Amino acid sequence: MDIPNFPECDHAVVKALFEQSDYALVQNLQQHPEQGRYFTALFCRYSPVVYSLIRHSARSPVQSDYLFALTWRHILNELSGVELPAQAADAPEFSLQGWLVNLTAACINQTDLPEVENIHYSLSEASPPLWCYVGRSLDQLQPVHRLMVLMAQTFHWSETRIAAYLQAEGTRISPEQVRQQLTQAYRLLESALPEDIRAIYLSAGAPAAAADDDLSDLLDLSGLDLSPATGSSLPEPGSS
Repeated sequence: MDIPNFPECDHAVVKALFEQSDYALVQNLQQHPEQGRYFTALFCRYSPVVYSLIRHSARSPVQSDYLFALTWRHILNELSGVELPAQAADAPEFSLQGWLVNLTAACINQTDLPEVENIHYSLSEASPPLWCYVGRSLDQLQPVHRLMVLMAQTFHWSETRIAAYLQAEGTRISPEQVRQQLTQAYRLLESALPEDIRAIYLSAGAPAAAADDDLSDLLDLSGLDLSPATGSSLPEPGSS
């Protein structure tokens, strides 16, 4: 089984964090939620372990890739609120691996994946950290902007069809106004992304750059909602 290559792991912003311990990365992730580099560094460190577990779960490659992304979204949600054990930030024996293995196994066992034809996610087009933060940025848009973006990108509706739907729901809007609103929504969506995520993924020459007219692989959020589990805690130092 070939482990995918994730070019962001070679980005200078991410490589600068490779010497940080798991503890320090999680601590920084919690203290700086406006930055995405710490989660991306953890993703680069542990994506081979998570990917290997998921690919061995006997699902199709498309379903496996989608579950891989969903699992990392779940990991991000958990890490953002999990309570760290009392420990010095530079303690070398602290490891996330055992916790991540257990969380991945839970996702594999509890997720009822959609059929392949209903999955729009592509791992080659949207690495999980970018996909996760695009989803979070999408949640920050005004409801009408979020609805338009999802209609345009996930369901590939034209401006005319979007306008017709909104008119049927009582909103007076023309196709041209939909086009203008979509342009504004795409700009707001990109500006809502953490600055370092834009630098890693969207700057000139960055891997997996996303254009406004090719966001469908990033914006399919119609799959299962893996809500953060309650009462989750990290392993004690030295756990594996």
